Amino acid sequence: MNPSDRGLGRSLQTPQTFADDDGSPSPGLVAALQQRATDVEGTERVITELARARLLVPVVAVLESIDDSGADKSSHMATVTLVQADGRRGLLAFSCLEALTAWDPEARPVPSMAASVAAAAIEQGAQGVLLDIAGPIRFAIDGDHLAFLAALASPTQ
Repeated sequence: MNPSDRGLGRSLQTPQTFADDDGSPSPGLVAALQQRATDVEGTERVITELARARLLVPVVAVLESIDDSGADKSSHMATVTLVQADGRRGLLAFSCLEALTAWDPEARPVPSMAASVAAAAIEQGAQGVLLDIAGPIRFAIDGDHLAFLAALASPTQ
């Protein structure tokens, strides 16, 4: 990536504040994900729960350069995407702090409504959002579901 391109079009808008948020997952989302794990028809319930859910987007430090001694000279913070062999990209998000730290204990959680996360994924050119990639139940938000959630994002989210 060209350093001058860093951050262009990549935004979760203004970080949102969630009063009394202890990092726990939404009980409704957990129930919907559990149902979906055994019933493919449960996808619509997961999307309904996501429409009102807070997710945590991991932000990690990316090393840009090191000095002569090998120490960090320059770095920046970035969201994380996974790229599949066919080139499709997915922005990572987590339902709770426990799932995020199971994936990477060093990542910083940025709380955002799922709709804002979906909109940010589209802005980044990703084809989806990968929820809870480290488990306990993985879920991919893509296609029409991604577009639906992104459409719910208000300009202030």
